[in-house]
Amino acid sequence: MEFKKRTSEKLSESSFSGRHESGLEVVIIPKKQKTVYALFATKYGSMDNTFKTSKNSDYISVPDGIAHFLEHKLFENEDGSDTFSRFSALGASANAYTSNEVTAYLFSATENYYENLEVLLNFVTHPYFTKETVDKEMGIIEQELKMYEDNPYRWMYQELLRCLYEKNTVNIAVGGTVESIHEITPEILYDCYNTFYNLNNMVLIVCGDVTEDKVKEVLDKSLKKGDDSYIEKKIPEEPRSIVKKYSEKVFPVAHPVFNIGLKECDFDLDERKYIKREFEHMIIGEILFGKSSDFYNRLYSNGLINQKFATSYYASRTWGHFIASGESENPEKVFEEIGKEIDLWKQGKKEINQKDFERVKRVFYSSNVQAWNSTSDIAETYLDYYISGSDMFLLTEVLGEITVEDIKRRLDTSYDTSLMSMCVAKPEKE
Repeated sequence: MEFKKRTSEKLSESSFSGRHESGLEVVIIPKKQKTVYALFATKYGSMDNTFKTSKNSDYISVPDGIAHFLEHKLFENEDGSDTFSRFSALGASANAYTSNEVTAYLFSATENYYENLEVLLNFVTHPYFTKETVDKEMGIIEQELKMYEDNPYRWMYQELLRCLYEKNTVNIAVGGTVESIHEITPEILYDCYNTFYNLNNMVLIVCGDVTEDKVKEVLDKSLKKGDDSYIEKKIPEEPRSIVKKYSEKVFPVAHPVFNIGLKECDFDLDERKYIKREFEHMIIGEILFGKSSDFYNRLYSNGLINQKFATSYYASRTWGHFIASGESENPEKVFEEIGKEIDLWKQGKKEINQKDFERVKRVFYSSNVQAWNSTSDIAETYLDYYISGSDMFLLTEVLGEITVEDIKRRLDTSYDTSLMSMCVAKPEKE
């Protein structure tokens, strides 16, 4: 394989990328740091429950939560050895995670980099499932899912997705449900593994003091050629509406906790526009609702919100939502005030101050530059944008191009207050 070098003169950072003979996409980001961080990921998450390949003429549907179930199962080995112990013996810390669109396996190490890389590649590419081990895992994951349902913050976010999205499979809980995981069998696990853990559908990102040649040596030793079949995922068309405006549930919390979401319905596929859209939402969140905003200080002074109030933005190619979260004795009033505030800015009754705009941009620019100081931040951010078909190297460049007019345009096109929903975790009555 040949590595292609990519350099950002502005950031003084480089990467080397290429496709290994096995089909695996490989990205190496050299950093003269003691810690090496590696991510071995597949483009497979909780959303991918209906799909077909070149070997299947029809779409097949699988139980919700199977990507997460696979993540758990891959740490088991046929010889009975413990994967975590293997990493620990080599001085590494290992973990894994599943999201809506990706499952990733990782390690962090300050020594034995290439030996740990070999362990990572080997255990992920050697699945072992039996009915006995699947049934055992089912009980473990069932308890995990019940704990999530008892967590007000996890419940609020997942319930908010169910309120915002009718058909888009982002509304599926990453772990599935207690009912859906009981439909999982070793045969289904192997079918999904063989489909999505095809090396042509995977990427390896290694960040730290490593060389391309030595990484390639490990790849050559550990990997066999992947299947050339393609994967076609079925993503339902999402209506331009929300499912419901409000949902609540009682939890053992001291004060009402809320998540307010605003659904986005317009999507740009160009990699630069994808990044630009994300930064525009982040800038809007800070200017309209940040701790230096009139909105925040007015509601804080009136006792409607406290210091836990914050905004965020989550998105991919087919979905996106802006979220405001916090605590309030009157979350319904906060919901109303957020809607009013958005309308005031959209109507031009409030104007963006150029100084505030430049200040907010500098804050985001600084945080993106600082992310390059951590091998874990670099690898995880690179993976996030890679999965979305974009490029981490473009972040600071695109951010610098955003204007006040771009922010006004984003407010006009994406902030429809009729697409707002709220979920509240309410305290138990005394």
